[in-house]
Amino acid sequence: MAARRMKIGSGFMGVCLVCAWLMAGCTSYTIPDKDSRKISAASCEGCHTDYERLMEVHTPDTDAPVGGCGGEAPHYEPYDRVFLGGSGYESFRSSGHYGIGCTGCHNGDGKTGEKTLAHSGDWISHPSMSYEEKCAGCHQGITGLFSSSIHNGTGQKRKVAMRSGLAGATEFDQLPAHQIQGYNNNCAHCHGTCGNCHVVRPAIAGGGLAKGHNFTKTPDMLNVCVACHVSRGGHAYLGVAAGTEPDAHLTGMGFDCLTCHDGQELHGDGNPVERRYAYAELPACEDCHSNLATSNNYHSVHYDDFNCHVCHSQDYNNCGSCHVHGEGARIPAYMDFKIAANPIPDLRAGYDFVLVRRTLAAPDNWKEYGVETYADFDVLPTYNYTTPHNLLKWTDRTEGGETCSSNCHIRTEGDSLVNKQLYLFQADLLEWEITATGQITVDGKLPASWTD
Repeated sequence: MAARRMKIGSGFMGVCLVCAWLMAGCTSYTIPDKDSRKISAASCEGCHTDYERLMEVHTPDTDAPVGGCGGEAPHYEPYDRVFLGGSGYESFRSSGHYGIGCTGCHNGDGKTGEKTLAHSGDWISHPSMSYEEKCAGCHQGITGLFSSSIHNGTGQKRKVAMRSGLAGATEFDQLPAHQIQGYNNNCAHCHGTCGNCHVVRPAIAGGGLAKGHNFTKTPDMLNVCVACHVSRGGHAYLGVAAGTEPDAHLTGMGFDCLTCHDGQELHGDGNPVERRYAYAELPACEDCHSNLATSNNYHSVHYDDFNCHVCHSQDYNNCGSCHVHGEGARIPAYMDFKIAANPIPDLRAGYDFVLVRRTLAAPDNWKEYGVETYADFDVLPTYNYTTPHNLLKWTDRTEGGETCSSNCHIRTEGDSLVNKQLYLFQADLLEWEITATGQITVDGKLPASWTD
């Protein structure tokens, strides 16, 4: 698959942005030559380019450090997070966004060097949190669709709402205010808006300006994408765990995230969905690999029964039973590989068996936020349909032995059942998971000869 993006020189980009504003009815900005500009000390830029001054007037952090499945975020001092400097800042000064001016996005008072006054009134630290107002004037083609982006966390919100006895993501706002606060303080760190990918580091990566306030059209895979998707997507794709290898798409073709997950997918298409696998823009193996159904004997037999990952994934990261803002994940991260009955046959029709991954769900997820137990915890299983980003042509399932069945089918050898560990049985579940998850275990669904 050809990469779906174009790298444009910063000078040409500035010209294009200004032309686009004029053609689309955006406000026109005059950007003087940066070498002839004088920066007043009594201004936003005058303060934020003065490192010593930022150190002197900074407000120390009071909130606990951001943490998550990938561990605690790296720490940047408050003054480092807002310092305008380096080559990124120089690039920003030559860009169309610079011409908008600080208060054009952040509001506040841009003609004072007094911190409290500068940050007064309707000042906003992260303008893209109000992207309909601040970004839409020039980027309507993106912002008009972004409400349907899967980066808005609708999948998580759906599950929290449903387990709380509500219909789904559209009713998330009906949850108790303290529970919503808990979601925003914890789960929402990796569900941001424009600036989290294009201007600042994600909170889980330490927050603050990533490149001196320069706007990066193509987000950096390691410092943006993997920063949020570290414990699952990045962990697998980079081959972090002992005994695993990086995904073949990385080592064989040098693909980064945006090779397959392009801007249209990430920005949204205007058609709201409540979960990721319902999204129309998701990439598929068939986008690049043709004639898969008949490319070899194994595909001919199993193509309509299993998703590709059943054979071509390696072991992948799992964890579970999260106590939000309390003990955290009480089932620590572990590597595993589980095949189960398809939990989303409505979205992935035709697959009888698929890979699943243990989730963070637990009846008392929100105990620290005033919800002792979910009202309807059993409405969803504690294992999700999963498509790990750790694909190899040759895996423990596809190499060795006379047939692939020797690596996948359960059979008796002496007193042992070989390959049983690959499948999710009810015996693998904790007591409080059985009612929620029992319907997707393989008990009674495999050929009788396998376990006789």
